[in-house]
Amino acid sequence: MGDTTETGLPRALAIAWGVQDVPQRGPSRGLTHERIVAAAIEIADAHGLGAVTMQAVAKSLDFTTMSLYRYVSSKDELLRLMQDAALSLPEEVELPDDWRAALRAWADLIRDAYRVHPWALEIPRGQAAVLMPRTVRTADLGLAAMSGIALDDGEKIAVLLLISQHVASMVELERSLAAEGGFTATPEGLEKLRRAIAPDRFPHIAAIMAAGGYVADAPAPPDAPEGVDDEYEFGLDLLIAGLESLERRARRRP
Repeated sequence: MGDTTETGLPRALAIAWGVQDVPQRGPSRGLTHERIVAAAIEIADAHGLGAVTMQAVAKSLDFTTMSLYRYVSSKDELLRLMQDAALSLPEEVELPDDWRAALRAWADLIRDAYRVHPWALEIPRGQAAVLMPRTVRTADLGLAAMSGIALDDGEKIAVLLLISQHVASMVELERSLAAEGGFTATPEGLEKLRRAIAPDRFPHIAAIMAAGGYVADAPAPPDAPEGVDDEYEFGLDLLIAGLESLERRARRRP
């Protein structure tokens, strides 16, 4: 995660928590870490993560590239700061009392944040990422949602990981489907596929396709909403049902 400070903390982590010294002298004094990250996010939102370079960010701020390096030591460090900033939840969050509804609300908050800045999902997550400020706040809210569940701390952390990964994967899939566009195969093309996916080789998929499932028979109408809402909700249903079973078992522990 980039260079470390004298404390051993990665620089991005120290910067995010405000415990990294800010340059006090020089022509870049008008800069701040917040301004640099905000400018980089604006570029990523408009043109994608690939458009974010130190040169592009410096130009957008009307500073030299060398000025930026006095605040962020590398593009990797900048990406880590952007990744955490993208996970921005509302300042005030009131979770439902029921833990099931609370976990769903928590998952929706993460989903909304990633939908605003989906490029954040392209940035690999290192071990230190879970210690970044917004990630810590998100995890704290997730634990608050589970305050009424009879699970130990390790199990609760595992739940946060599983649900957040489900949310991230659904946002990534939704983004990929939107970029790809609709499935435009003709009925003749679909029939050729069905013959190729023969029952003797793929008996289970072939049966579903014969019934009109797995692949749509016709393109979706132009005004059909993009997304994977049903799959997203179904995944949460499965995870919460599993949690209910786990909690019942935990309550029976001696």
